[in-house]
Amino acid sequence: MNVVVLVGRLTRDPDIRQSQGENQTVVARYTLAVDRRFSRNNSEQSADFISMVSFGKTAEFIEKYVRKGTKLVVRGRIQTGSYTNRDGQKVYTTDVVGEDVEFAESKKASEGADGGASYSEPRGDAGSSYSGGADDGFINVPDGINEELPFA
Repeated sequence: MNVVVLVGRLTRDPDIRQSQGENQTVVARYTLAVDRRFSRNNSEQSADFISMVSFGKTAEFIEKYVRKGTKLVVRGRIQTGSYTNRDGQKVYTTDVVGEDVEFAESKKASEGADGGASYSEPRGDAGSSYSGGADDGFINVPDGINEELPFA
């Protein structure tokens, strides 16, 4: 099974082109910077730069909504190929074909504005409950409520 799932940011604006031939379709080429889980030997590079390509409606979505720095979740497959360059040398390629693309964060979060999803450790005693601001998206749960919840 050839399935790839990547989460990363575009390194530059996507390159959008129209394919040639009878059945023309939109083609989007872009590079996704994907953070590594662990770095090897404390090397400075902590991301891999993955060559991506998308076709058709997915490419049209990328053309319309995606720019440099946009964080995406991309599902697709690995595709290998080859071609002969102008010097007559055979060049081998490996791309990830992005078949399903979606945003990995809100527009506000990608612009660095407040309002993105975040988590803060509760302050105070270990036994005290979290009491954030009135507009933090959480409600206060009173102590001792566990007895009333059927799934606790």
